[in-house]
This record gives sequence, C-alpha cells and structure tokens, in this order.
Amino acid sequence: MSEDQGHSVGAVAKIAKVTVRTLHHYDEIGLLSPAGRTRAGYRRYVDADLDRLQQILFYRELGFPLEEIAAILDDDSVSPSEHLRRQHRLLTDRIRHLQDLAAAVEHAMEARRMGIQLTPEEKFEIFGEGYQEEWEQEAEQRWGDTAAWAESQRRTGGYTKADWQRIQTEMTELNTRLAEAVTAGEPADGTVAMDLAEAHRQHICRNFYDCTFAIHRGLACLYVSDPRWTTTYEDLAPGLAQWLHDAIVANADRREQA
Repeated sequence: MSEDQGHSVGAVAKIAKVTVRTLHHYDEIGLLSPAGRTRAGYRRYVDADLDRLQQILFYRELGFPLEEIAAILDDDSVSPSEHLRRQHRLLTDRIRHLQDLAAAVEHAMEARRMGIQLTPEEKFEIFGEGYQEEWEQEAEQRWGDTAAWAESQRRTGGYTKADWQRIQTEMTELNTRLAEAVTAGEPADGTVAMDLAEAHRQHICRNFYDCTFAIHRGLACLYVSDPRWTTTYEDLAPGLAQWLHDAIVANADRREQA
C-alpha cells in the first residue's frame, strides 16, 4: 500500500482521540490489525478499520474487556445492524441508570440542604417509644430493589418534621377507626370495613408510594404473618390484625371486580 492510501497510525490516533500506543497494542493482540502497510512497514488504516475501531471504543466505554470485544466483533452471525441495535439498548440502559443515580443524588443534596433528615430522637418522638431504627434497615433489605421503595425514598426524602407529624396523626386517627369498627363487630367483608381498608391504602398512596391492590394484599399477609405487626394491631383491639387482613383482601376483590 502506498503512502497516500489509507490513514497513518498517527492520523487515526488523532481522529479517534486515542494514543498511538493503544493502536499498536490492538494490532499486537489481533483486535484491530490495519488493512495494509507501506513498503517501509508503516501501518495504514482504511475506512473499514475505522469502523471497527469505533465499535471497539464504544464497547470499551461500556466496560467490556478486550477479549470479549474481540469475540463480539468477530462473530459473523451478528450483522452490523444488530450491533447498532445492541449498542442502542446498552446506551439506553446506561442513560436510564445514570438518570436514576442523578435523581438520587439530587434528592440527597436537597434533603441535606434543607436539613430535613430526622434525628433518632425526633423519630422516637413522632413514631412512639416502640419505634426501632433497625426496622428501616430491614425494610431496605426486603424491598430496596423495588420501584415502590425507590418512590417512597424519593418522596419521604423531602418531608419535614411537620410532614411526619401529620402522617403519624393521620395514621393514629385511622387506627382508631379500625379499632372501633372491629370492636363494634363490623364484618371484615362489609362496606364499613372495606371502606376503611381503602382509606388505609390511600394513606399509603398519598404519603409514600403507589400502593396497588397486589401490594396491599402483600401488606395484609404481613400483618398476620409477622408477630411484630400482629402485636401492633392486636394491642389496638383484639382480633384487629386478622380483621384488617380480611378487610384488605375483600376491598381488593371488590375494587378489582368493579
């Protein structure tokens, strides 16, 4: 190949913003060997080589090891169009991940700027003496990878102490109504009970996350399977844990069939 054909290694390095040493290394390991050389032995790259280099640098940017990149690009069963579709998917996933990270950082910054994180003393003041901080860690371990948890963290990250006091007051009032209903002998599948179950669900939707009927059913199971939740409701009124479970299930059935 003559000197005026193709691109020199220096020109390619400048175009791709990589070092000459990197291009030499790619050649040595067989990842990107230029199409030709001059009579003096200098590397000359053609347009197809530049296309392959572009693919290499893309996959490198996404963290793929060189060995895996070589296997991907040398797979003859994958067409150039499929490479583009794969790259689009990878980029879309990366963008979504970075957006989530950016949103999390923004909420953390806003919370820190406003100084709205409750102290342990304030948590006990608002939620009562029975509150235990390890419950937060347990909840994160159980639901930390769910959309509901992410939404709850986003929303509660901006709550002030007054917001938490309002939420706790609303929950206390709702619990009082639940206890009165079960004590009065209201059937768990009756209108009063189902309306209270719906109020319970709406309280969660309004303050924490979109509590679907499926999620609400899951919480209902927790109220009768986790002794801590069962005790919480039984202390309000004997039989309330099972009654609330049944009311939530009945309400979900009613709403889903409507």
